Amino acid sequence: MAELVFFSGTMDCGKSTLALQLDHNHSARGRTGLKFSRNDRAGTDRLSSRLGLEVAAHEVRDDTDFWSFVVDARRHGETVDYLICDEAQFYSTTQVEQLARLVDEVEIDVFAFGITADFRSHLFPGSARLIELADRVEVLQVQALCWCGARATHNARTVDGWMVVEGAQVVVGDTDSASEVAYEVLCRRHHMRRMTSASARLRSANGDGLALDLSEGPAPR
Repeated sequence: MAELVFFSGTMDCGKSTLALQLDHNHSARGRTGLKFSRNDRAGTDRLSSRLGLEVAAHEVRDDTDFWSFVVDARRHGETVDYLICDEAQFYSTTQVEQLARLVDEVEIDVFAFGITADFRSHLFPGSARLIELADRVEVLQVQALCWCGARATHNARTVDGWMVVEGAQVVVGDTDSASEVAYEVLCRRHHMRRMTSASARLRSANGDGLALDLSEGPAPR
């Protein structure tokens, strides 16, 4: 029986690497799949991993209709056994519902990969709908680490190294980006304190240690 499976975790936990590995494993057994992504770090129509792996993929746009896409492909004689859907947090709730329909009515496996929450710790609409509809939600076991060494559970948006909590939900960046807007994974403690690796280094250099600046929010009890 086909399944809709949502593989979730923070940035840096290997979601795209697993997506590529899963595609390889299924294709090696003679199954044929389609790969999708949206706002990939490597650009349009790509699915890439931080480890350097990169393949062609169909770019998901606002008007992408997964149901019509697969039905048209099959009508033209293509075999479609499964879908690999990376960066699924950026999909609309309607698109997630189309994926669920493909599982239920066409018996196609759908493997979706994405971040659960944004830089403000709010659920992405696509991720929320996947959690509601998926047959299984798998939290990736590869643990991303905060700069302090603890398990990273939150995604932070940074501007010149400093954490921000306002702005559009979707702004494309990367954890190793040298651009002004980037992202960093943090443990809950340091996400709530808005303490990034850059601000921690600055405090240490100034002789402040890691003492909490009350302007960054309430201290944990």
